[in-house]
Amino acid sequence: MTAQAKAKWLRFLVLVLGGGTIYKLANLKDAFYIPMQEHMGLTHTQIGALLSANAIIATALFVVGGFLADRFETRRLIPLGLIGAGGLGLYLASFPGYSQLLVVFSLLAVCADCIFWPSLLKAIRNLGNDDEQSRMFGFLEGGRGVVDTLVAFSALGVFVALGSGAAGLKAAILFYSAIDISVGALTLFLLRDAPRTDGASSKREPLGMAGLLEAVRTPGIWLVSLNVFMVYIVYCGLTYFIPYLKDMYQLPVALVGAYGIINQYFLKVLGGPSGGYIADKVLRSASRYLKWAFVALLPLMLVILSIPHGESYIYAGMAATLSFALVVFTMRGVFWAPMSEVGIPSRITGSAFGIGCLIGYAPGMFAYIIYGSLLDRFPGEQGYIYVFSLMSVLAVLGVVVSALLQRLVNRRVDAAAAEALA
Repeated sequence: MTAQAKAKWLRFLVLVLGGGTIYKLANLKDAFYIPMQEHMGLTHTQIGALLSANAIIATALFVVGGFLADRFETRRLIPLGLIGAGGLGLYLASFPGYSQLLVVFSLLAVCADCIFWPSLLKAIRNLGNDDEQSRMFGFLEGGRGVVDTLVAFSALGVFVALGSGAAGLKAAILFYSAIDISVGALTLFLLRDAPRTDGASSKREPLGMAGLLEAVRTPGIWLVSLNVFMVYIVYCGLTYFIPYLKDMYQLPVALVGAYGIINQYFLKVLGGPSGGYIADKVLRSASRYLKWAFVALLPLMLVILSIPHGESYIYAGMAATLSFALVVFTMRGVFWAPMSEVGIPSRITGSAFGIGCLIGYAPGMFAYIIYGSLLDRFPGEQGYIYVFSLMSVLAVLGVVVSALLQRLVNRRVDAAAAEALA
């Protein structure tokens, strides 16, 4: 391996480390959904509202984040976002009131989704060429899954060691905060002397608003963004597999936390690289893979709805829900790869990702409230049937959107081939 290749993969690992830690606090519900209800006094709807507040601010600022990623050095923005999130976590550990929690979750979005995430996506895209995009983003998702899983299980261990009560939850939040601050300082040090992670020359291109407007006028960005939207709105529903197993199969609280970590984090380890490999090497198209993955979700959800409830079927319920989640994570691993397929110029990558995030992650603003309110309004099995049926309908819409994206990509490939023969 050449020195240049080693430097490339070192920067990649540093970026993965940051990407796998910054969202732990905003997604506290992944491992601690039930403890949040018991020790912070939150209902399904209130947890959904916190997630929605986070997503609303994130969505409003994604384009700003893309502008910042094109305007400033990503190696400075990435540590800033991590350290800022860790500082907010120190306050979160005091268990502030619901109104204060809304503010904290909103500010976490500023750090993670505005300052950090578009810069990370731009840095990752510019590490690989066009033929490596699915694999680079797949490895990003898989690497984040490794970090996610290790950090989350460590926090769960802290929680259990302190009695699985309020003190344990506070300690787990402090643990997440310390990790964010430490990783932020580490990335600042390790990226300090590296070349710019966006792959640009030392002379900064004077993009500003011109780059943003060019991205807006690029037709492919809108279908890519809508496709991300459909994947993400189904992904939001994975959260409710966690209380589903507790309510319908009597899964113990400690195992609920472990399942949540596997469901939300560990599956990235398998799903991200798998999706990237299939898209690049088997189907040779991320957009084509996304279409067939949406199709695969439909029979899997039918299996979930068909399994009888009760403790004797707990392993069948876990296997079915984890299988569904795994397919979703393969989709998350490659849903940004079509940026290259539709011909987004690398010089406006930050702005393009800002627009893509604005649309693609928009379901976070309302999906959790809709899903959570359905469960609160229709307690028990009926509520879960409504939530999972809605996810199935959305998957059908995803098939349509990804088919349109694939058609656009095919037209571009055919046009390029015709031009080459002319």
